[in-house]
Amino acid sequence: MTIFNDIHQAGTSVWFDFIRRDLLEDGGLAGLVTEGIRGVTSNPSIFQKAIADSTEYDDDIREALEAEPDCSVNDLYESFAIEDIRAAADILRSVYDESDGADGFVSLEVSPLLASDTEATVSEARRLWAAVDRPNVLIKVPATAEGVPAIEQLIGEGINVNVTLIFSLGHYESIARAYIRGLEAAEDPSRIASVASFFVSRVDTLTDTRLTEVGTDRALALRGQAGIANSKLAYRLYEELFGEDSFGHLAARGARPQRLLWASTGTKNPEYSDVLYVEELIGPNTVNTAPPATIDAFRHHGEVRGATLLEDWDGADAAIASLATVGVDFDDVTAQLQEDGVAAFAAAFQSLMATLGEKAGLVRAG
Repeated sequence: MTIFNDIHQAGTSVWFDFIRRDLLEDGGLAGLVTEGIRGVTSNPSIFQKAIADSTEYDDDIREALEAEPDCSVNDLYESFAIEDIRAAADILRSVYDESDGADGFVSLEVSPLLASDTEATVSEARRLWAAVDRPNVLIKVPATAEGVPAIEQLIGEGINVNVTLIFSLGHYESIARAYIRGLEAAEDPSRIASVASFFVSRVDTLTDTRLTEVGTDRALALRGQAGIANSKLAYRLYEELFGEDSFGHLAARGARPQRLLWASTGTKNPEYSDVLYVEELIGPNTVNTAPPATIDAFRHHGEVRGATLLEDWDGADAAIASLATVGVDFDDVTAQLQEDGVAAFAAAFQSLMATLGEKAGLVRAG
């Protein structure tokens, strides 16, 4: 037994928030699966780092351009991304089968440049779902106002969705209800999977910044509390939304609740524990996707203390309510975080396209 098996026994599946070609070809991901890692997530920033900061894909770029000299940079990116996602899905297939479709997923994101376009998001998601052609893939769609109807439509069509960039209870409730409506419209909801990626450390980062700007002793004492408190309140809402009274009619058709996935769980403030956002967010039917450094830290000195998510919901209420009393508008914090998150992923995607364009130009120039 490893600590990743222990945390799974307590209710939380740990996924790996990173993907790169060598991890797939050299047995790295297979080794993590053996150790108890149960899924993989990706985003434009991860692919940007994988392709721009390594030579792993240079031969593929050369071969692709030799086969199709006029290949666009977007086509290059998709060929690499789809190949990697398929390979990861195949490695994770044993987890998917063993868990009866609860775990063993890998995520691929629609272009973040489409975050404000519902119809384009739906079209892109359909295309990527068909291109990857694996049952254990989740298509990532941001929880923007335009993303909510796209999520409902895709779930209704039987496409697995990872809803990303969720920061507030309002964001979360809107996408959870869209998921439920999608299931109600689905012909067979029993094999549809979805997670709601609720971001954590970024909440603390921006909230702490604003508390520091206030600067009073009372404000400073609230630093480092918002991320965990906000997540616990989201989990309480999850239990309400997917309880027997509200979800029983769909559970009778074999549908599964949309699991909460804790994202952005790498600790950004060195004053906080490097496993804070893993140890404090353990609870039934949840996922924690963590970057490599956090995985290593949790392996080395993490502790599983049981279902910490279920502890002190009253304290979580009080922590969020206290922000307003010192002059921090938490609704504005979470709205800003979603706006910044969409912009950051779009910037990473554009940077990736620029890098591929440069590398393709070098190949074409000989």
